[in-house]
Amino acid sequence: MNKKAVAVTAFALFSLFFGAGNLILPPLLGYNSGSLWGWVTLGFCISAVLVPILGILAHAKLQGTMFDFAKKVSPTFSLVYCYIVYVISIALPSPRTASVTHEMAIQPIWDSPSLLTSLIYFALVYVFVINRSKILDVVGKWLTPAILLILLLLVLMTVFGQEFQFGTSQFENPLSHGLLEGYQTFDAIGAVVVGGVIIISINLKQHDATYEIKRKLIAQAGIFAGLGLFLVYAGLIFTGAAFNGTFDQDITRTALLSGISNVTLGSNATFFLGVLVSLACFTTAVGIVTGTADFVKGRFNESQMAYRITALVGCILGVLVGQFNVGYIITVALPALMFIYPITIVLILLNVAPEKLTSPKVFRWVVVATIFFSVPDFLGAIGLGSSITPYVGWIPLRAYHLGWLLPAFLTFIIGNGISRSRDKNP
Repeated sequence: MNKKAVAVTAFALFSLFFGAGNLILPPLLGYNSGSLWGWVTLGFCISAVLVPILGILAHAKLQGTMFDFAKKVSPTFSLVYCYIVYVISIALPSPRTASVTHEMAIQPIWDSPSLLTSLIYFALVYVFVINRSKILDVVGKWLTPAILLILLLLVLMTVFGQEFQFGTSQFENPLSHGLLEGYQTFDAIGAVVVGGVIIISINLKQHDATYEIKRKLIAQAGIFAGLGLFLVYAGLIFTGAAFNGTFDQDITRTALLSGISNVTLGSNATFFLGVLVSLACFTTAVGIVTGTADFVKGRFNESQMAYRITALVGCILGVLVGQFNVGYIITVALPALMFIYPITIVLILLNVAPEKLTSPKVFRWVVVATIFFSVPDFLGAIGLGSSITPYVGWIPLRAYHLGWLLPAFLTFIIGNGISRSRDKNP
């Protein structure tokens, strides 16, 4: 197999998942985890590395689009699922990029309102989405390596230049807290939404290769990309943990990353990091809005008008939500993630599993069970947890906000048992 093709694909996968939001989450997670940073890292990497890479492998197996992920449940369900995911994408992670840009690059220099930043930011996003400029592709090739270089220096300066001050963890359940924080990367959703683009690119470049060769290529690239993501996340979480107690306990995610960068690398490097993160944010926002507009365009007979209207709506949502601070957007995103993420994880795992274990009926039963048992976690995320606890407190892992996990697994086992017994006794 062509090693260069594996390397190029691995880097593309890494760039796909490694966005600005992924930068600001791990340091504060480590800062609050103290001496238990290892458990937090494990949980975070399960949902932010393992599941997204499995999503890419599922795409490689399906050789299709996002719609194919859920069509075994039913075509209608798959269509509704696609719309929900795209709405969440343009309403939460896309505006968050503007908020990160304001807090890391604009606010430290100019005392301007966040609304002004969001207006200018998404006006530019709209221009780039409508014109589909290739400038972003060129800039994107340099962004990730530059950010990674700065992060590598930041981690190394922490490891060799700081006295570790691991304090007491603020988390009662560090593993589950890390897992749930990994939801906020939106990477599992990113794997489902954008993973098909990677598959199409491979098919175009490796059109003479067999199906098995392509799957092996993606598998190897996925392992390398996953390893890279794990090292970056572990390094950032460790760095945050090493600075435990150095900053105010209520410091924000962006302020902590800037503060650590300033201590280890100096103010000039912090400014440079802010610029790079802002550019990375911008390319992410353009990608999300473009992908959503493309999806709606396809549903309306390739209508260019539908594309433009969707792009405009996406940018207006970006302005409205993007003016709020990053912490607020993350809090607002939690209920939606508590509902859609379990469904996405289950769809990824079902599509990765062998065909003989994932009949349409099993697919349907497992997804229905996941949706049903995700509702209590969703209601808890919107503040109704205490009122429903007497009725749902019996659900296993409910206290860890993973009440859907065991029911989905048992439904998968029971569903396959019923299917096999019917096959033996038709």
